Amino acid sequence: MDFWSSLTSAAGLIVTRDPDLMEIIGLSLQVTLSAVVVSCLIGLPLGAVAGTFRFPGRMILQILLNSLMGLPPVVVGLLVYLLLSASGPLGVLGLLYTPTAMVIAQTILVTPIVAALSRQVIEDLHGEYAELFTSFGVGGGGRVAALLWDARYSLLTVALAGFGRAVAEVGAVMIVGGNINHATRVMTTTIALETSKGNIELALALGVVLLTIAVLVNAAVMLLRTSAAKAAYA
Repeated sequence: MDFWSSLTSAAGLIVTRDPDLMEIIGLSLQVTLSAVVVSCLIGLPLGAVAGTFRFPGRMILQILLNSLMGLPPVVVGLLVYLLLSASGPLGVLGLLYTPTAMVIAQTILVTPIVAALSRQVIEDLHGEYAELFTSFGVGGGGRVAALLWDARYSLLTVALAGFGRAVAEVGAVMIVGGNINHATRVMTTTIALETSKGNIELALALGVVLLTIAVLVNAAVMLLRTSAAKAAYA
């Protein structure tokens, strides 16, 4: 089958909302969104604290966060696999080869990105507000809350960056999820599998969906940045 025939067949799968295609897309979004939410719950406060306060070890924390932004996915997958395997310390939970294991792996990959990027945003903003906070006697908790709220548009772009990183992940989720049909098969792992099997139509359909999501995420980032810029000058 030539390229155009494959592309036409892939478009047909998308238009007709093929059940297998929809199941894979739904699981991908479920896993990715869950990981991003958990990463934001951990990474945003961590980044805000690192960007607001001066404390012993702060520089080490910054270096660690920046370094962890480039974590090799397969290494993360291997570590999570060892933790969740039957002989591992968390093996009793029976989480290996489940969507939860995939969420854990993606969370480990995305949290440093969210924390490091939010730290820079909050640190720059705190530099503008530091004297105002001091003059009004605003405490540490109040500063963090105020900065997180004022930087909400920029932090949404941070969350979207984390989403983009997570939704394109293949190595870690392949290792801990096992790419099991109707259980842990997501877009990236299915594309790799179906391409190797010669089922180009499904792989192309998922590739189109994945590219569309990437475009939408980037468009959302640009819109949020524009909104933030307008709000700053309002």
